[in-house]
Amino acid sequence: MPERVFRLIFHGVGDPPRPLEPGEEKVWISLTSLRSVLDEAAQRADVRLSFDDCNRSDRDLVLPELLARDLRATFFVVAGRIDQPGFLTRGGLRELVDAGMSVQSHGMRHRVWRGLDEASMHEELVVARGSIAELTGQPVEDVAIPFCLYDRRVLRQLRAAGYRHVHTCDGGAANPAAWLQPRTQISRGEDAGKLREITAPKLAEHLERALKKSAKRWRYGGGDRATP
Repeated sequence: MPERVFRLIFHGVGDPPRPLEPGEEKVWISLTSLRSVLDEAAQRADVRLSFDDCNRSDRDLVLPELLARDLRATFFVVAGRIDQPGFLTRGGLRELVDAGMSVQSHGMRHRVWRGLDEASMHEELVVARGSIAELTGQPVEDVAIPFCLYDRRVLRQLRAAGYRHVHTCDGGAANPAAWLQPRTQISRGEDAGKLREITAPKLAEHLERALKKSAKRWRYGGGDRATP
């Protein structure tokens, strides 16, 4: 296993089949962009792919492109969106699993977790995981934080829920053994050049990113501490 990996986040691909949420168009990419990044990723052993939000394009567009390159990815799905217009169906989830993909949790309702009451957090962290596991027949051990917004309380509750890894969008390289797994967003208009940039950054950019990440983890009590 590589000592460090680069985790990428994708969201929707192609023409959106539903009205997008405010700002969502910035992370909805073209099929051409996806193919460019996947072609580059297929040449590397240190790149990990993930797709958030439970979009129907995960099954319709992404899955064939992954299989054509013998790639695997993790799909972080929103439990409450399953079978809704524009999103993955139960059958689509099973197709992902049958193709060797991992299906993990992105919560229940795709909302900011900071400030939620205890009942809502239970729904996001526990009920959603159970629902996804029941539909896929896979253990759900990883979770991706919606909107990358978290604080000390959110991290503490994720620890208590027993997740193996928690995925953010903080950017930079990740230690595969760490609890927090930073990822880098692939946004509209970006292609393989973005992957090359983040895997071989200039020294100054790398140091700046590392410092920002350390500061954020210190502020929110994150990192790999046993009790965040």
